[in-house]
Amino acid sequence: MTLYEEGDVSTSPVNEGLNRRLSSELSEMRSQGVLKQLQHICGPQGPVVDLEGYGETINLCSNNYLGLCDVPEVVAAVRDGADRYGAGTSSVRFICGTFDVHRELEDRIADFLETEASITFTSCWNANEGLFAPLLDEKDALISDELNHASIIDGIRLCKANRHIYRHMDMDSLEEALESSQSARHRMVITDGVFSMEGEIAPLPEIRELCDRYDAIMAVDDSHATGVLGDTGRGTPEHFGMHGEVDIITSTLGKALGGMAGGFIASSREVVEYLVQRSRTQLFTNAIPPHSAAGALAAIEHLESHPEMVTRLRENAEYFRAGLKELGYQPIEGDTPIIPVIIGETADAIALSTRLLDEGVFVIGFGFPVVPHGTARIRSQISAAHTREHLDRALEALDRSGRELGLL
Repeated sequence: MTLYEEGDVSTSPVNEGLNRRLSSELSEMRSQGVLKQLQHICGPQGPVVDLEGYGETINLCSNNYLGLCDVPEVVAAVRDGADRYGAGTSSVRFICGTFDVHRELEDRIADFLETEASITFTSCWNANEGLFAPLLDEKDALISDELNHASIIDGIRLCKANRHIYRHMDMDSLEEALESSQSARHRMVITDGVFSMEGEIAPLPEIRELCDRYDAIMAVDDSHATGVLGDTGRGTPEHFGMHGEVDIITSTLGKALGGMAGGFIASSREVVEYLVQRSRTQLFTNAIPPHSAAGALAAIEHLESHPEMVTRLRENAEYFRAGLKELGYQPIEGDTPIIPVIIGETADAIALSTRLLDEGVFVIGFGFPVVPHGTARIRSQISAAHTREHLDRALEALDRSGRELGLL
């Protein structure tokens, strides 16, 4: 389903020239087979979803890595939070939008990640946009991996620090940037912990060593690793045996931790308190809804009580990756539940995604501008809630669809 249908002509008298141009470009996208379609889920997020027009469909494109979105204890916490606190905050944090459940959640996040403090935002996008500009200015340097998430890129654009982009996970390139910026007052290195389009894990030990050698601040966006990596789901630092050794962590409540609205920054007390004073995406927008904070608390508690979910997630990902290889697909190598398969052309990736929907499997095809030209892909994301039957059915559909489209 899409908002725009072929042949639509806007009747709005406003911006007629703009609408005409956009209509032409949308028609071109449709003719090239690259127009994105919005699919509507008619029920809870889970390993199987009720997809409008398709019915029950195996879900391979959710960030619900631990399956916590519909766990009864988490859902009950959200419901109880709404009963206790109402629908929302109706105010920004520093006026009257901070509730006791926000403090409780932020204390729990800091304890979970072994940092001194944390602060929540309406999303990790807002956390990344609100991190750099308050802490750094023209006297400083901000050093970023070239494939970092779009929210990091936008946050960097809002900051006046001198920018350095290093080649993707290339430590020689990072060291060059650190060497060339030695006159800066502060230098901050920012990387995704897990790169969402590739499923690659950033080399945190090497980055930490370089940051220590050049007296730089190490920041990691761990959105696709919190709840996912490490024996207990504490992310890329735990995965590398570096738990508590990252200066600044940004992450989300919207993926493995129950899919709640919200993100956070975890760091020293000084960094967090300064962001309370100066971060514009915290100062000028409402806090996360209290019921989301209550649900996120329950999700963290459930994870801490059931670390076997992380083990099951890892086993499911390994099983599915091996199954893809047996079929003849070539998934990008990795140790995460993000399993991309490069198809090549955007139209081919979208065609495979569409064919899989007809087979009862929901997986999205990604092309330009989300990924570079020629590297379009389908990206499977595995959950601890998937059963082997779910995964086998998905593999069978990928086998049939890939052969019918000439991709295998």
